[in-house]
Amino acid sequence: MSTHAVPGVVVLDRDGTLNDDRYSIITSPDDWQPIAGALAAVALLNQVGWKVVIATNQSGLGRGLFDMATLNAVHQKMQQLLAQEGGRIEAVFFCPHTRDDACECRKPKPGLFQRISERFAVPPERMVVVGNTVRHVQAGAAMGASTHLLLMGKCAEYSVGNPPPGLPPGTAMHADLSAFVHALIAPQNSVQVT
Repeated sequence: MSTHAVPGVVVLDRDGTLNDDRYSIITSPDDWQPIAGALAAVALLNQVGWKVVIATNQSGLGRGLFDMATLNAVHQKMQQLLAQEGGRIEAVFFCPHTRDDACECRKPKPGLFQRISERFAVPPERMVVVGNTVRHVQAGAAMGASTHLLLMGKCAEYSVGNPPPGLPPGTAMHADLSAFVHALIAPQNSVQVT
């Protein structure tokens, strides 16, 4: 593991990275279904010393589509399924606002990532940002974190030779979360967009 002598924090997007995002919004625990291999990938990160946190836009709260009790129940299910794989998420940071709220925490703005850096006392250069949306990666890049795009879900149509518009330079691209984890542990397997 040559990325850092001491592992730092991996910041994951939630929908489309850990769980299937076929629903436009996860409004109940039943909607939250893990992507094959994703929870085992988180467990492997934990085993090699990385803290894993989530940064997610949850505008459904601001729009009244679900409440905090529902969001907590979704994350409780996620943690229970992760525990069965031997993994855990240290914390979930979420933005409840809509686009119209002009907040500082809705990705691609870096507010959630600044909070993560402060909470875990980890500098941006020891944060690794991973997700399947450009806005998640852009928020991490704004902090100076290492960025990784998963070519699945919203970015499934793209490739290393055909990156999505707005992707920050230097972002590594991977097929899925499992591929990212193996690239992090064996960095020679990753491919970067320049």
